[in-house]
This record gives sequence, C-alpha cells and structure tokens, in this order.
Amino acid sequence: MPIFAVKTTARQERTVADMIATKEFAQIHAVLAPDSLTSYVMVEADDDGIVTRVLEEIPHARGLVESGGMVGTSSMAEVEHFLSPTPDVEGIAEGDIVELIAGPFKGEKARVQRIDETKDQVTVELYEATVPIPVTVRGDQIRVLDSEER
Repeated sequence: MPIFAVKTTARQERTVADMIATKEFAQIHAVLAPDSLTSYVMVEADDDGIVTRVLEEIPHARGLVESGGMVGTSSMAEVEHFLSPTPDVEGIAEGDIVELIAGPFKGEKARVQRIDETKDQVTVELYEATVPIPVTVRGDQIRVLDSEER
C-alpha cells in the first residue's frame, strides 16, 4: 500500500491529519503527523487520486509532494522510524545539569547521577540541598539545562 507525503502549512500538520482522518473514505487507511516532521503529513491510501480529492476540501493542505512531475510515494520501511516511540531519557547523560519540571521538587536544579533506560527514569542529586539527596524521577519530568558532552 503506497504512503503519500502531503505538504501542509507549518504548525498545521495535526489539524490537517485530523481533518483527513475524519473524512470517511474506505480508500484512505491511515494518517500520520509525526512531531519530528515539520510541514508534512503521511497518508496511506489506495491511490493518489483519492488523496488529491480529499485535500481539495482541507485548508492548510498544500497538496501531494511531487518529484519530476510524478507523485512520490514512500514505503512502510521509510516511515517506520516515526512509529517507534523514543524514550524520554534519550539525550540525557550522567553529569548533565537539569531542572525538575514536575513533582514536589519542581523548579529545582540537579545533576544527573544515574540513568535507567529500561524504566525511563533518572536519578538526580539536588544542587541546593544541604545534604546530597538522590531523587529518582521519570524522564519526562526533567529538562536538560547544561550538558557536559557539549
């Protein structure tokens, strides 16, 4: 089944994907608007004609991506990496300075001591504590301020 790339207005990808998904056409099988792909939506459909017809009614949809006058298609292998979730601790390293953005220590700065990728958790040591206190938090509860790898 071919996957077509649809050009959209910037920051309107989710809106376009939602509008395509609400159209009830049996020939459209799936719609994907990955956060890491700006100004594009991926549509799995039987043919480009049905996608073109649907896009005529949707604001912020600019049309199908073409190459050399031909409508380009993608395979599942080319878009598969958009379907795999990335762990929240990816990009965090031991020694990084982070800010806690949720939980009881929200707003506190800390240094990363240990990373548990299997549980998606990070153990940090609070900066301004009189006694070093190790605190284990989820990866989505911290924001990296300064990385030692830079």
